[in-house]
Amino acid sequence: MVVIVFLVVMAGYFLTPLWWLFVASTKPQGDLYTGAVLWFSHFQLAENVGSLFSRDGGIFVRWLVNSLAYSGVSALVGTIVAAMAGYSLAKFRYPGRGLIFGIILGGVLVPATALALPIFLLFAQVGLTNSVLAVVLPNIVNPFGVYLARVYADAAIPDEIVEAARLDGAGELRAFFSISSRMMTPALVTIFLFQFVGVWNNYLLPLLMFHDRDLFPVTLGLTLWNSQVVYDGSLGVLTIVGSFVSILPLVVLFLALQRYWRSGLTLGGVTG
Repeated sequence: MVVIVFLVVMAGYFLTPLWWLFVASTKPQGDLYTGAVLWFSHFQLAENVGSLFSRDGGIFVRWLVNSLAYSGVSALVGTIVAAMAGYSLAKFRYPGRGLIFGIILGGVLVPATALALPIFLLFAQVGLTNSVLAVVLPNIVNPFGVYLARVYADAAIPDEIVEAARLDGAGELRAFFSISSRMMTPALVTIFLFQFVGVWNNYLLPLLMFHDRDLFPVTLGLTLWNSQVVYDGSLGVLTIVGSFVSILPLVVLFLALQRYWRSGLTLGGVTG
């Protein structure tokens, strides 16, 4: 009973900010700072969402599409790169493999904020700032994804299966994409989700790279609106509604892919 109460309290603790965000998204600007903080006053969610999508010629839709494009492409390509690199470290024997893996582990410890300025200076020298590549290319490299793929491939893919594929005449790429990658699905989904959420929530790198408002991701666009609340009070509620709408794609993505996690959790019991 104590454990259940504790879990309920913890769930309430983590869900309260989301509840506040939803409730605040339904209020008019004048009710944001008056009345009950965690309860509804004048429910006008539809009106607020309509104002959000029509503001400045629908710029929020463009920001949302930008975030989806940056996160989706970076996560997809980054997952493929991490999977192939991790698989190589797990299943191939070559000189320097341990050193390479150690360098990758060191990369996991380096915070992304420490790399943002050097990346900006590098991209500025080659003239790639204020372009889509300025955000996509740095996020393709994911040291933690390589580490996770390596550990999972080492544990989930028997060497005998790889050897059997080679004896049947399959090349290394075919063996990886046809057999090994399917056995790594739970790990690949995890890497994809981590990468997608990381790029979606990234603020500093787009802030340094972009000066064209049409290229902003949703995080940077909402920050721009929030900084203008002093001059335009209506942007206060639009920023809140935009924050609420911006988390919906992440919720949908997690719900759609969670079944792969469940299959990964039961994998040990099936193959053990």
